[in-house]
Amino acid sequence: MLIPYWQRIIGLYLYMLPWSDALPFGWNLFGEFPILKWLAAPTLPILILEKTIPFGGLLLFLGLFLGVVRNTNIPYFIRFNGLQAILINILIILINYIFQIFSRPLEPNLIIRTFSSTIFISFLTLVIYAVIECLRGNEPDLPAITNAVKMQI
Repeated sequence: MLIPYWQRIIGLYLYMLPWSDALPFGWNLFGEFPILKWLAAPTLPILILEKTIPFGGLLLFLGLFLGVVRNTNIPYFIRFNGLQAILINILIILINYIFQIFSRPLEPNLIIRTFSSTIFISFLTLVIYAVIECLRGNEPDLPAITNAVKMQI
Protein backbone atom coordinates (compact mmCIF):
# COMPACT_ATOMS: atom_id res chain seq x y z
CA MET A 1 0.00 0.00 0.00
CA LEU A 2 1.38 3.39 -1.01
CA ILE A 3 1.52 5.90 1.83
CA PRO A 4 0.52 9.44 0.76
CA TYR A 5 3.23 12.08 1.01
CA TRP A 6 1.36 14.16 3.57
CA GLN A 7 1.28 11.16 5.92
CA ARG A 8 5.01 10.63 5.41
CA ILE A 9 5.77 14.26 6.32
CA ILE A 10 3.57 14.13 9.44
CA GLY A 11 5.08 10.75 10.38
CA LEU A 12 8.63 12.04 10.19
CA TYR A 13 7.81 15.24 12.08
CA LEU A 14 6.46 13.16 14.97
CA TYR A 15 10.03 12.03 15.64
CA MET A 16 11.01 15.63 16.41
CA LEU A 17 9.38 15.21 19.84
CA PRO A 18 11.97 12.69 21.09
CA TRP A 19 14.69 14.54 19.20
CA SER A 20 13.87 17.74 21.11
CA ASP A 21 14.40 15.86 24.38
CA ALA A 22 17.66 14.30 23.16
CA LEU A 23 19.22 17.65 22.22
CA PRO A 24 20.50 18.50 25.75
CA PHE A 25 22.79 15.47 25.58
CA GLY A 26 24.67 17.17 22.75
CA TRP A 27 25.82 20.18 24.80
CA ASN A 28 29.44 19.08 24.60
CA LEU A 29 29.32 18.42 20.86
CA PHE A 30 27.54 21.74 20.20
CA GLY A 31 30.47 23.52 21.82
CA GLU A 32 33.04 21.59 19.78
CA PHE A 33 31.15 21.65 16.47
CA PRO A 34 28.87 24.71 16.28
CA ILE A 35 27.40 23.56 12.94
CA LEU A 36 25.58 20.82 14.85
CA LYS A 37 23.33 23.47 16.40
CA TRP A 38 21.41 23.44 13.11
CA LEU A 39 20.12 20.00 14.10
CA ALA A 40 17.90 21.77 16.61
CA ALA A 41 16.11 23.83 13.93
CA PRO A 42 13.33 21.29 13.15
CA THR A 43 12.46 21.07 16.84
CA LEU A 44 11.98 24.81 17.41
CA PRO A 45 8.14 24.73 17.34
CA ILE A 46 8.15 21.91 19.91
CA LEU A 47 10.72 23.64 22.11
CA ILE A 48 8.79 26.92 21.98
CA LEU A 49 5.56 25.13 22.89
CA GLU A 50 7.19 23.30 25.80
CA LYS A 51 8.80 26.47 27.17
CA THR A 52 5.99 29.00 26.74
CA ILE A 53 2.96 27.01 27.89
CA PRO A 54 2.90 25.77 31.49
CA PHE A 55 3.13 21.97 31.41
CA GLY A 56 3.64 22.26 27.64
CA GLY A 57 5.55 18.99 27.42
CA LEU A 58 2.84 17.11 29.29
CA LEU A 59 0.09 18.69 27.20
CA LEU A 60 1.95 17.83 24.01
CA PHE A 61 2.40 14.25 25.19
CA LEU A 62 -1.26 13.85 26.14
CA GLY A 63 -2.44 15.54 22.96
CA LEU A 64 -0.31 13.26 20.83
CA PHE A 65 -1.34 10.14 22.70
CA LEU A 66 -5.06 10.85 23.05
CA GLY A 67 -5.58 12.91 19.92
CA VAL A 68 -3.48 10.93 17.46
CA VAL A 69 -2.51 7.48 18.70
CA ARG A 70 -5.87 6.51 20.20
CA ASN A 71 -7.94 8.15 17.46
CA THR A 72 -8.95 5.44 14.98
CA ASN A 73 -9.93 8.09 12.40
CA ILE A 74 -6.23 8.96 11.97
CA PRO A 75 -4.39 6.80 9.40
CA TYR A 76 -2.45 3.82 10.78
CA PHE A 77 0.92 5.11 9.54
CA ILE A 78 0.62 8.32 11.55
CA ARG A 79 -0.69 6.51 14.65
CA PHE A 80 2.15 3.98 14.44
CA ASN A 81 4.85 6.65 14.16
CA GLY A 82 3.19 8.73 16.88
CA LEU A 83 3.23 5.90 19.40
CA GLN A 84 6.76 4.91 18.45
CA ALA A 85 7.89 8.51 18.94
CA ILE A 86 6.19 8.58 22.35
CA LEU A 87 7.95 5.38 23.45
CA ILE A 88 11.31 6.72 22.28
CA ASN A 89 10.58 9.94 24.17
CA ILE A 90 9.83 7.98 27.35
CA LEU A 91 13.13 6.14 26.91
CA ILE A 92 14.99 9.45 26.54
CA ILE A 93 13.31 10.84 29.67
CA LEU A 94 14.31 7.75 31.68
CA ILE A 95 17.89 7.96 30.43
CA ASN A 96 17.92 11.66 31.30
CA TYR A 97 16.83 10.96 34.89
CA ILE A 98 19.44 8.23 35.30
CA PHE A 99 22.05 10.48 33.74
CA GLN A 100 21.23 13.33 36.13
CA ILE A 101 21.41 11.06 39.18
CA PHE A 102 24.85 9.72 38.31
CA SER A 103 26.35 12.86 36.80
CA ARG A 104 25.66 15.27 39.69
CA PRO A 105 28.36 13.91 42.01
CA LEU A 106 30.88 13.44 39.20
CA GLU A 107 30.77 16.94 37.69
CA PRO A 108 31.24 17.29 33.91
CA ASN A 109 34.37 15.19 33.48
CA LEU A 110 35.55 13.17 30.49
CA ILE A 111 33.38 10.15 31.32
CA ILE A 112 30.20 12.23 31.60
CA ARG A 113 30.96 14.14 28.38
CA THR A 114 31.69 10.90 26.53
CA PHE A 115 28.54 9.23 27.78
CA SER A 116 26.46 12.30 26.95
CA SER A 117 27.89 12.48 23.43
CA THR A 118 27.28 8.77 22.91
CA ILE A 119 23.63 9.13 23.91
CA PHE A 120 23.26 12.13 21.61
CA ILE A 121 24.80 10.36 18.61
CA SER A 122 22.73 7.23 19.29
CA PHE A 123 19.47 9.14 19.27
CA LEU A 124 20.61 11.20 16.28
CA THR A 125 21.15 7.95 14.38
CA LEU A 126 17.79 6.60 15.51
CA VAL A 127 15.96 9.76 14.41
CA ILE A 128 17.76 9.85 11.04
CA TYR A 129 16.80 6.22 10.44
CA ALA A 130 13.17 6.88 11.39
CA VAL A 131 12.97 9.99 9.21
CA ILE A 132 14.43 8.17 6.18
CA GLU A 133 12.04 5.25 6.62
CA CYS A 134 9.09 7.63 6.92
CA LEU A 135 10.13 9.44 3.76
CA ARG A 136 10.30 6.08 1.97
CA GLY A 137 6.81 5.24 3.23
CA ASN A 138 7.95 2.38 5.47
CA GLU A 139 7.38 1.83 9.16
CA PRO A 140 10.69 2.29 11.00
CA ASP A 141 11.56 -1.09 12.49
CA LEU A 142 13.19 -0.47 15.86
CA PRO A 143 13.85 -3.59 17.94
CA ALA A 144 11.53 -4.02 20.94
CA ILE A 145 9.87 -0.63 20.40
CA THR A 146 8.17 -1.64 17.16
CA ASN A 147 6.86 -4.84 18.73
CA ALA A 148 5.40 -2.87 21.65
CA VAL A 149 3.78 -0.40 19.26
CA LYS A 150 2.21 -3.13 17.13
CA MET A 151 0.75 -4.75 20.25
CA GLN A 152 -0.85 -1.45 21.28
CA ILE A 153 -2.30 -0.36 17.93
